[in-house]
Amino acid sequence: MKIGIIGTGSIGATLAQKLAAAGHQVKVTNTRQPDELAKKARELGVAPATLPEVVQDVDVVFVSIPLHAIPKLPAGLLRDLPPAVVVADTSNYYPQRDEKIDALENGQVESVWVAEQLGRPIVKAYNNILSQTLVAGGTAPGTPGRIAISVAGDDERAKQVVAALINDTGFDVVDAGSLADSWRQQPGTPAYCTELTAPELTQALANAVPGKAPQIRDQIIAQLTQRGTPPTREDLLALNRSLGM
Repeated sequence: MKIGIIGTGSIGATLAQKLAAAGHQVKVTNTRQPDELAKKARELGVAPATLPEVVQDVDVVFVSIPLHAIPKLPAGLLRDLPPAVVVADTSNYYPQRDEKIDALENGQVESVWVAEQLGRPIVKAYNNILSQTLVAGGTAPGTPGRIAISVAGDDERAKQVVAALINDTGFDVVDAGSLADSWRQQPGTPAYCTELTAPELTQALANAVPGKAPQIRDQIIAQLTQRGTPPTREDLLALNRSLGM
């Protein structure tokens, strides 16, 4: 497939590298100068592109930038794409980073808000996996204990497209329901960054309690900021599991 990725942070860059390795045609963009973008693209084994170019002639676009940057994307960039192009959102809301967004503070589902900002339907995916897990946790289909990623959205075809890409990057897939249901995989929920198998993730999504996640999310951030050293993958998993589950 032809894939454009907006953002080359920890998730976007790893996605680009893994999807290219799986045989997909991938191009990326970021806010760096052209020479820096070209260097990053070479490192990932993909093509560099300007922001207008990255969404042209593609089957899928991943928006993998901090949530606060999404409203700053050019108006119409994604809204005016052909309806068949799948747009997937990997972002999460952290008010400590993104500043407080009133709609989200009042309970609007994060990706529903993102869809409004982009002006088109989206799929929520790859937001509930640690970047370290995405780098090293993928395994072949059928591997016992294979980690799963949940996908939410209102378009079944779009979800199937993204599900196939998730499988290509080494993970099982759980259908998390509609975009309005994607709150069940937001930060602070049992499904968020806890490395679960498909049956376990299905149960974790069902166990999410409305309104509880923001408090847990903030508790996790508070504990992480008190640390003197960067947390390891194991540290993050243990913390998410102890508080979120």
